[in-house]
Amino acid sequence: MARETKTLTVVQCAKLGAELPALERPPFPGKLGQRVYDEISKYAYSLWQDQARLIINHYGLNMADPRSQEFLFEQMESFLFEEGRPEAAEAPVAGGKGGPARK
Repeated sequence: MARETKTLTVVQCAKLGAELPALERPPFPGKLGQRVYDEISKYAYSLWQDQARLIINHYGLNMADPRSQEFLFEQMESFLFEEGRPEAAEAPVAGGKGGPARK
């Protein structure tokens, strides 16, 4: 009887500072997606996904809006790659649901 084994790929996680299981593939296309794949563990990325939901809901981001996408990518870079806790940043939109800020 043949026994199938799966090789576990690990990465030195930039967020958690330990060698941990890697993502199975880049989470999205582009340089940042490749960097996340190369330097962030599966567990750290799941922490980011939880944080991303909080940010989207807190700021009422509309992910169809390129400004909201850019803001979320900036927050992701800060969360995953910078030391310590990311500083609170101003969202690109105000008033909820991704509409333009009004003064």
